[in-house]
Amino acid sequence: MIAAMAATRRAGMSAPAVSRELAREALDGQLGGNAASIRATAHALAKVESAVAVVLVEGISDQIALETAAVGRGRDLDAERVVIVPIGGAHAIVRFLTRLGPLGTRMRLAGLCDLREEEVFRRGLDATHVGSPRTRTDMERLGFYVCVNDLEEELIRAVGIAGVEALFDSQGDLRSFRSFQSQPAWRGRTPEAQMWRFLRSSSRRNLRYARLLVEAAAGRDALPRPLDALLTTV
Repeated sequence: MIAAMAATRRAGMSAPAVSRELAREALDGQLGGNAASIRATAHALAKVESAVAVVLVEGISDQIALETAAVGRGRDLDAERVVIVPIGGAHAIVRFLTRLGPLGTRMRLAGLCDLREEEVFRRGLDATHVGSPRTRTDMERLGFYVCVNDLEEELIRAVGIAGVEALFDSQGDLRSFRSFQSQPAWRGRTPEAQMWRFLRSSSRRNLRYARLLVEAAAGRDALPRPLDALLTTV
């Protein structure tokens, strides 16, 4: 019953709105984190048959970030038939590339991953005969981009320490961040490392700031290169 009501509520929503709704469900426990991830993937896969481009990303936060960046550029990915598919982790890349392979002649494939998963994506592209990339430049020629070291680090660099702290303050999170900084395990670490861990320490916070940090970066005309280049590709 709850799942049916949620599906009805999502009817007619834009792609970014559906992504935010699924993220909220994951955080609030309505469907459970894994169930929300599965639903987000299913919602995206339902649109790939008519897509002109499909972007494979590791999780919902990457999907939210890319869709937010696209909105900031004035783009409507739904209207453009560009579909962003969260695959539930980098190790699923072969399965998704295999599934989408038969459609590859009439649509553009692209993707985004973290640095630690770069080799997983590279091997997947080779195994499924999408390409044989030996370097990151080769991967980019195929439309696949790498965040260094991950999306959160890219966004923290783009917005800057002062900018991230101002954003925390605007969201009522600065006091919690200051308390986190004083914890023995994190006292004395660089602000960037502290911010990264603070964001990653809560799924609720991480997904919420995926959107907020992208909006802040776009407002500074400082969208991280992997996001910017990927959107240009598709």
